[in-house]
Amino acid sequence: MNTLIKETGHRNEKTLVIVKPDGVQRGLTGEVIKRFERVGLKLVGLKFIVPTKESIEKHYTTDPGWIEKTGARNIKSAEEKGLDPVSHDPQEMGGIVLRNLVSFMTSGPVVAMVWQGAHAVKIVRKLVGSTEPLSSDVGTIRGDFVLDSYDMSEAQGRAVRNVVHASGCIEEAQSEIAQWFNSNEIIEYSAIHEQILYQDFSDLLGK
Repeated sequence: MNTLIKETGHRNEKTLVIVKPDGVQRGLTGEVIKRFERVGLKLVGLKFIVPTKESIEKHYTTDPGWIEKTGARNIKSAEEKGLDPVSHDPQEMGGIVLRNLVSFMTSGPVVAMVWQGAHAVKIVRKLVGSTEPLSSDVGTIRGDFVLDSYDMSEAQGRAVRNVVHASGCIEEAQSEIAQWFNSNEIIEYSAIHEQILYQDFSDLLGK
């Protein structure tokens, strides 16, 4: 009988990934999926939709402090670059960021996915790269496929185009998955590769 490795609970960790309108339009959905499958994560939920304004506002404001924190972060980023932010009021600035995101995310279809596997949230974030494509490392999705930057997006008054959204932590992932998927849309199944990833390898060899 195969013996599961310790901490098997990790294998059930889930995270939300959204291929944004720019990623869909550029035909990068398959490449994004390939990156996650190749590392050993398992796709357990998928849908192709055009988001509504209400759903995107809810997505970004589940955390009541998101608008002010985002505004403050954007103001600080602009000042560090020697730029004059559009507003010096964090609440107002956050509202501008949200409006830009709503405009971008509702501009066309997106692919929403739930990925499952050990340390799914951190693994996906590592593969995706930092929020600004210009700052993302080579080898990450954003670093390899996007040339956008905060300077460009701010100059044009739009959201940064960075192909994908990925949950930032386990709690955020749980909240976002519940927003985008019903429980019956998450498929529980066994994949062959999980035997290699999560079981005692010597057991598989009959030792």
